[in-house]
Amino acid sequence: MSNSSRRDFLKVSAGAAIASSVVPLHAAKRSATDWVKLGKTNVNVTRLAFGTGTHGGRIQRELGQKEFTRLVRHAYDRGIRFFESADNYDQMHEMLAEALKGIPRENYRLMTKLRWQNLAREGYNPMDDIERFRKEMNSDYFDIFLLHNVKTITWPKDLERLRDAVSEAKHKQLIRCHGCSGHGLMPIRAYAGNPWLDVVLMRVNHDGTRMDNLKDEANVPGAREEVLPTIEKVHAQGTGVLGMKIMGEGKFITPEQRDASVKFVMQFGKVDAVTIGFKSTAEIDEAIERIDKHLNA
Repeated sequence: MSNSSRRDFLKVSAGAAIASSVVPLHAAKRSATDWVKLGKTNVNVTRLAFGTGTHGGRIQRELGQKEFTRLVRHAYDRGIRFFESADNYDQMHEMLAEALKGIPRENYRLMTKLRWQNLAREGYNPMDDIERFRKEMNSDYFDIFLLHNVKTITWPKDLERLRDAVSEAKHKQLIRCHGCSGHGLMPIRAYAGNPWLDVVLMRVNHDGTRMDNLKDEANVPGAREEVLPTIEKVHAQGTGVLGMKIMGEGKFITPEQRDASVKFVMQFGKVDAVTIGFKSTAEIDEAIERIDKHLNA
């Protein structure tokens, strides 16, 4: 190599090294309304979901249909395209369907949850409930379908018939992915290594308020030392992780508490999306602002 060629080579190499170490000044910002993929599924949802189950849906029901619809439309206009409900949230399937009426179904994602206690009913057929849900929510299919509030470590075996029915519904393309929400440490101990779980809905926030503990007692702090590693394990195995109780089920009444929780969850890095139950447009705006801030901190 000639001296001039060598000098040119060193200049190019040095320039490349400097360029690779520079962070772009205009790196894309992340947002609460970004579309994100849930684990290994083919389902994309917005990072923030509109929840309808605050205190079993009572907070949302008491708004009345007109105000609830206004709230849902405000969320949609702000970019939220993920809405979640449950059979346990009395009337909320129908109220949500009314609020979303006229919006093309492909523009948003729906999640609902099935009561596992229905198995105790004589002659119970889970497909009857799934068909009822489709009518109540005016939707041919559900993007995410969960077994609601499982309680025991043996739930995969105890609820096998229910899981089989939900798997069949997925085969028939009535649902796109399935999973469960567990309340208490016992059920979530059965999450890691469970291939049936496409998605899990887990309680998570910065200080353990209304998070999982051994007896699922409302006034006992959650065992974050076990819950957080469980979330990490489930996320690592490719299961989509949805976070709930981000606002401590309404117990985080100061801006500082809400900000601390959002900051923790957004920077934890193991929660794909979160659901928050809203009762005002101001709460929606605040949640989007806080999520955007901490995603880009």
